[in-house]
Amino acid sequence: MKKSEKEKGQAQAEAQRKQILTVIGGAAIALVIIAVIGYVVLNPSGAKAGDTVGVYYTGTLDDGTQFDEKVSGTPLTFTIGSKRIIFEDEVIGMQQNATKTVHIPADKAYGPYRNDLIHVMNRSQVPADMELKVGERYSIRRTTDNAVAYVKVLNLTKDTVTWDENHELAGKDLTFTITLVGIARA
Repeated sequence: MKKSEKEKGQAQAEAQRKQILTVIGGAAIALVIIAVIGYVVLNPSGAKAGDTVGVYYTGTLDDGTQFDEKVSGTPLTFTIGSKRIIFEDEVIGMQQNATKTVHIPADKAYGPYRNDLIHVMNRSQVPADMELKVGERYSIRRTTDNAVAYVKVLNLTKDTVTWDENHELAGKDLTFTITLVGIARA
């Protein structure tokens, strides 16, 4: 009978050990789940709207011509959602130190090239001390709305100036290679 009592005690001890291991295992799984949820909530998986980010970038045209770059020194900094930078939506979801190449069609960049923005002006409307050269860009103050316009002189005659108010990249698809170098959470 003593043997049977001893076996009974051993069985109970074994059952308790299994129960303790089950509780410890469940607690460990719960801690892992809590840690994962905490990491996801506190450390989202990339840049998001409202974050201020720093980037380096290179901008090229379809033919490979580079039109702009910022690849060293102080990075270009902006807040996602401010609509100041053509490619800002493309930064959403990027991880810090990640690089990606994005294509921005003309209609989402500087818009289509518009012939109605080419103007022939009487030369007398241009300040006399302003020396104009064909192909050069100038800033002018429009008399119609007092806004500053940036124009490219297309043609000069004795009596007229023909200029183009289109942005120099209007009508062009753009490609940017972007490296996200910093994220400040909103």
